[in-house]
Amino acid sequence: MDTKWKSRAIAAAWLILFTFGLSGMLHLYIKGNHYFGKGYFESMEFHDNLIQFVQYVGLFELDEMSLDEAKKGITVTEEEIQEHRHRYGNLVEQINIIKSQYEGQIAEAEGAGNQEAADFYKAERDKKIEDITNNFKSDDHVRPKVVAEKEKQLEQFYRQKEKLHQDYQPYKDSLVYYFKDTATGEEYSNLEKSAGQTYREAFNNQDFLYKTSNVYSNDFFYSYGLGFEDSIDSIIPERTYESWIGVPKSLSSSHPIMAGYKQYNREQIISYVTSIAAFVALVLCLFVMKRRRVIPAELEDLRPSYEKLPLDARLFLLFILWMAGIPFLFITADKLAYVYNPVDAIELLIALAGAAFFVGIFLLQARFLLPSLKSWKRIKHEWERTMIFRGWKEISALYSGQSFGRQAGIGFVLLFGLGLFTVMVIGVYPHFLPIYVMLYLLAMAAIFVLFVKKIRYFSVITERTNSLAAGQLGPDLPVKGKSVLGKLAGNLNQLKQGVKKSQSEQAKSERLKTELITNVSHDLRTPLTSIITYTELLKAADLPEEDRSAYLEIIDRKSKRLKVLIDDLFEVSKMASGNIELKREKVDLVQLLQQALAEHDSSIHSSGLQFRISQPDAPVYALVDGQKLWRVFDNLIGNILKYSLENTRVYILVQSVGDFAEITFKNVSKYELSENVDELFERFKRGDTSRHTDGSGLGLAIAQSIVDLHGGSLDIEADGDLFKAKVKIKMGTE
Repeated sequence: MDTKWKSRAIAAAWLILFTFGLSGMLHLYIKGNHYFGKGYFESMEFHDNLIQFVQYVGLFELDEMSLDEAKKGITVTEEEIQEHRHRYGNLVEQINIIKSQYEGQIAEAEGAGNQEAADFYKAERDKKIEDITNNFKSDDHVRPKVVAEKEKQLEQFYRQKEKLHQDYQPYKDSLVYYFKDTATGEEYSNLEKSAGQTYREAFNNQDFLYKTSNVYSNDFFYSYGLGFEDSIDSIIPERTYESWIGVPKSLSSSHPIMAGYKQYNREQIISYVTSIAAFVALVLCLFVMKRRRVIPAELEDLRPSYEKLPLDARLFLLFILWMAGIPFLFITADKLAYVYNPVDAIELLIALAGAAFFVGIFLLQARFLLPSLKSWKRIKHEWERTMIFRGWKEISALYSGQSFGRQAGIGFVLLFGLGLFTVMVIGVYPHFLPIYVMLYLLAMAAIFVLFVKKIRYFSVITERTNSLAAGQLGPDLPVKGKSVLGKLAGNLNQLKQGVKKSQSEQAKSERLKTELITNVSHDLRTPLTSIITYTELLKAADLPEEDRSAYLEIIDRKSKRLKVLIDDLFEVSKMASGNIELKREKVDLVQLLQQALAEHDSSIHSSGLQFRISQPDAPVYALVDGQKLWRVFDNLIGNILKYSLENTRVYILVQSVGDFAEITFKNVSKYELSENVDELFERFKRGDTSRHTDGSGLGLAIAQSIVDLHGGSLDIEADGDLFKAKVKIKMGTE
């Protein structure tokens, strides 16, 4: 035999021996209370036979009352009359029941034209109703019915008793008995006594293997599997007997009791021997396992493939094999006491082989699994790869999207289902009750902790919501997971940020409103003041003609200035209200820009600014209101001329970007720009904060409104003193 087969043979022998040791210890656990420290006459088998014998004696030897005598002794109590009277309800309920029983039959007979049958059913119905009515009128009407019921029960009891008489025969002459009525002193026995000797003395003179004494009442005799003890109790007065029962040594060895006695002793010896042998085998197996390898080396090659399985799959497989092996172990443990029987011996070998197979796979798995459970760090790493963990994450994602009420419902359904499963499993494997109860309690604790966390989180959200409603913003709520409460917390945080932004915008709006009023007042009052002042001066009679002409020129200039301010104010108000129509037409934006530049040609040359224009060779068409868009270009160019630093360059770039045309204006400002350049879009805002220039402060606001009406955008940026405005207009001719 080569080394490989020798290793396998040793492993198989060790496994059989180890399984035998486990089965023997299990046998000791199961059968120990039955065989160890007891004799046959203390066993449950003999006790059952003894009880059966006592009841047979009571039925067939002590009870001498005939059926007719029993019937004559029947009595009826008031309680029995009331029970019979109200057995099916009160009078009205019983009458309704009878009517409903016959209603269909009567209707069917009348429908078929069979009036004779209908009358028969009606008469039968009325007779029963009359009988029920009389039950409630007189006890004498009920009493014979109760007697008849009891007589019927007695007849059934005596028929059943007669059937049992043949079962009494094997016991009749096996055990020796002596019964004595404690009230009358009357004696009953199957012993033969000599003259002048009592049954008690005759019993004590016998040579017994076993004897016992007890006290029985006749209730005990009638309860033997018949179910009529209540009926008999009401007929036969209660009687009590002292009893002495013995198993004589002279009893034949072929008698069932002696056969059971010998079989029990044989099984008891076998149980002692197998338990001791199993213990020795188990100790020997453990000793051998420590000294040498009992698992063949080639089985170790399976470890890498096994460890690829998730940890929970390995544990579940281990549990399944344990559950599959337990029946074989229990069968083996049970059959160890019956090894003398050839049939049981064969079943024992088959069960031992099956148990060894599952125990071997279980031990191999346990060996492979043990390294994964040695450290908490390894368990944590393995746990994150388990199917339960991944499935739990998926279920949690689905579960967290439900409402809190639905989450609670699902939690309680799962808890109820787990409890029901636990009860069902316990019914199959009651030996594992502590394990299943512990798992159920752990699951219940986990669900309880989950709900406590949810409720506490909900309380925090409620407190923060109340604070928010009171105007106290406070810190953001923690957003935990993707649950409904987590989404609620996130929405409340967004709402709080919206409130903050709204408050900031409101403060900004108040500030800009104040500035608007101030700026409008200043810009309108300045030219108006000049007009009023010079008009008063013109009223002087001795005013030189030269001064009069100068004053009129100032009034004319200031009036035009006032007209520009008022026109711009009305225009921006009109645009803000949306009460304006665009006259769209196909326009070349490059040409439109050139026209705007041409309008400012003299101002450009006199400004000292150097304009650099970059534009495509091909036309850039857009469907726009040319007059309005020209106003945008005019305002932007006008702002450049007003606010650009002298002798600097101005860059204007026209280009196509996707479906949009972009016109970019860049210049260097002569005034220091605010960091918040968006405020330049506000009405009456100027780059010249000292307001020495002639602008109305509405140019950018008007330009933005016009671009917005065209579905485009006007963006401004400031990088130090470099100011950039970018106009985006969607291109197209349709």
